[in-house]
Amino acid sequence: MITPGSVGLAASRLTAQNPDAAADEVGRAELLGYSTLWIPGGPNDILPSLDRAVCSSNTIQVASGILSVDTVPAAAVSALSHDLEREHPGRLLLGLGGAHGTRPLATLNGYLDELDSAGMAGRSRILAALGPNMLALARDRAGGAYPFLVTPAYVADARAILGANRSLAVLLMVVPFVDRESARQASAEPLRFLCSVGGYRANLVRQGFTEADIDSVSDRLLDGVTAWGDPEDIATRIAEYHAAGADQVVLRMIGVDSDESKTHARIAQALVGQS
Repeated sequence: MITPGSVGLAASRLTAQNPDAAADEVGRAELLGYSTLWIPGGPNDILPSLDRAVCSSNTIQVASGILSVDTVPAAAVSALSHDLEREHPGRLLLGLGGAHGTRPLATLNGYLDELDSAGMAGRSRILAALGPNMLALARDRAGGAYPFLVTPAYVADARAILGANRSLAVLLMVVPFVDRESARQASAEPLRFLCSVGGYRANLVRQGFTEADIDSVSDRLLDGVTAWGDPEDIATRIAEYHAAGADQVVLRMIGVDSDESKTHARIAQALVGQS
């Protein structure tokens, strides 16, 4: 279960084709003191990576961020969940989403019905959610919500919808550059890609950003939905999300190559210094 004030890591380098790498990744996250390792899914079946990560760790929680309900059968998800719950209780959190087509809410509801029928507890899953209808579904049929590209003000509004008894884990783009232009350049391509698909652009507009803000990666957008600067700046920004109502802030590192682990370690130290 996600605990208030916790910080997780998004394992940006893991691929579905190499599940054994999840063992190394979860070990590093655990040593640094992070609460949860989130393994990205997208269109891929990451069940083997989730299994490997949970079985290779000692205490850290492992989450899918996210499993696509259009890709992975509910029967396979429930089977893995039951197996891991028996051997490692409470260590797997299922992040679900990725429903497309003309009726995504109906698709996701049907998938949740299958999980319910298989005896899976609603609190063992969390839904990728942005708009009010998805947040309400996360409140009513899951343990909480997992939004991305959102401001602290959005978090406060989402908390009001979810209520106090549901988890809110916020995926936050972290850009460890101390000058604004370098941070903008590092984040521009990922932001433009994300805003070209799915509901991210619509949700940014709902949050008050203009089309020009989004297309140009304006200062307002950069400051609004990312954490950039030195480790102390990033730690301060994480605290803003916690103060707004996030139970966990999940760090997705952008623009760092070979020294990503060192950057994670420096941010972890800064978080300790501010606690």
